[in-house]
Amino acid sequence: MDPLIDIIRRTPDILATSFILVVGLGALAVVVLFVIDLSQTGNAIRHNFPVLGRFRTLFTKLGEFFRQYFFALDREELPFNRAEREWVYRSAQGGNNTVAFGSTQPLQQSGTLLFVNAPFPVQEAGARPAAPLLIGADCPQPYAAPSLLNISGMSYGAISAPAVRALSRGAALAGCWLNTGEGGLSPHHLEGGCDLVFQIGTAKYGVREADGSLSEARLREIAAHEQVRMFEIKLSQGAKPGKGGILPAAKVTPEIARIRGIAAGTDSISPNRHPEAGNTAELLDYIARVRTLTGKPTGIKCVIGDPAWVDELCREIRARGPAAAPDFITVDGAEGGSGAAPLALIDAMGLPIRCALPAVIDALDHAGLRERVRVIASGKLITPVEMAWAFCAGADFVASARGFMFALGCIQALRCNRNTCPTGITTHSERLQRGLNPQEKAVRVANYVAEMRAGLAMIAHSCGAAHPRALERRHCLLVGGTPTPVSLATSAGTPR
Repeated sequence: MDPLIDIIRRTPDILATSFILVVGLGALAVVVLFVIDLSQTGNAIRHNFPVLGRFRTLFTKLGEFFRQYFFALDREELPFNRAEREWVYRSAQGGNNTVAFGSTQPLQQSGTLLFVNAPFPVQEAGARPAAPLLIGADCPQPYAAPSLLNISGMSYGAISAPAVRALSRGAALAGCWLNTGEGGLSPHHLEGGCDLVFQIGTAKYGVREADGSLSEARLREIAAHEQVRMFEIKLSQGAKPGKGGILPAAKVTPEIARIRGIAAGTDSISPNRHPEAGNTAELLDYIARVRTLTGKPTGIKCVIGDPAWVDELCREIRARGPAAAPDFITVDGAEGGSGAAPLALIDAMGLPIRCALPAVIDALDHAGLRERVRVIASGKLITPVEMAWAFCAGADFVASARGFMFALGCIQALRCNRNTCPTGITTHSERLQRGLNPQEKAVRVANYVAEMRAGLAMIAHSCGAAHPRALERRHCLLVGGTPTPVSLATSAGTPR
């Protein structure tokens, strides 16, 4: 008999045997899992409901993804909803960003931003963009910053090498600056040729001595790079005020360890503050030290807790003279942050940007320092609406991190701290990085900046302002009034 015909005739028997084998193995696996779950006491659900209890963990994990795609409404998700993400995606792809049939934003909901349109808007055809704004006019090497929107700090380590390269090239195409984040200066930052802001974190990564103190020699080396235009001393960041940066050991590769000046394969945990700055006076001394060593504009980044501290800072500056002031202050809202953070801090520490930014502007105005100190707004400002609010509040610049992560293709998988980012942005897995092409993503970064600028200008012109920096607080309405929190010291009735 022909062997092929014999195999065909025996196929039903083979399939039946295979099916029985698979079912038998499955049943055996269930029995094994049943015994394991019943005999263990570490997990009460699995002990009381053997095998079935395992599905709870599975469904909990899958729920994060199903909510995003099937159940959450367009304006419902946090930290960023679908409407915001899709707007960034379309902008980065250069697609059509118009919508139809009315807004899905609940316009009467408390906290909604509304802008006051002018009866006679500025004609866009004859409008001129805002001129570059000088930062650190008294420094040997001041910086005429050309862009209203810039890329906020994301360390090499927290994000991957292809992501840094894409941001560097995209920033150069868009003509904006890129903040290095606290992880030091890498070749990937320099690759695109963009302007850079070097961030000095509490661990001094990239400019540290072996004991963790500031290396003046290394700081001068960094300042010698023409692309490095400013230095930012990070006091705190939105995700975790009062705690330093956290980079899990799995993300501390040999290259990242070398750039940071630490051991590879160990958790990279920054101190919760700079030892050099234990009070306001020491902070100003520290700023002056960095500015003198580098010759370039030097400022601070901080989350505001008690606005009274900004008044204290202004009093100390006035006592010393305006030259002692930081050249800029980056105000990070408590809703900021793209990396690993303890839940207690990410949920409940610091003031949101809508409370903090106006407080800083008002303090500088009251002290007569507003023209001396530039203010950069940061924290969940990823669309022209939030960006326009920041300029109405008085900001000179806006810096965004997560907006640019979306431009690179971030899907808000919430895996930034686990080295398993499916889009290759926050992972050092070479397999996962293969889908992130720096050349292609750089164009998306530039497209996003262009669309943000266009949307911002459109809002400004609709309000009757010649350019975004001409926006004033009267141009913006906040439904439900000002959301300023009230201290428990007075809200309960008796001050304590």
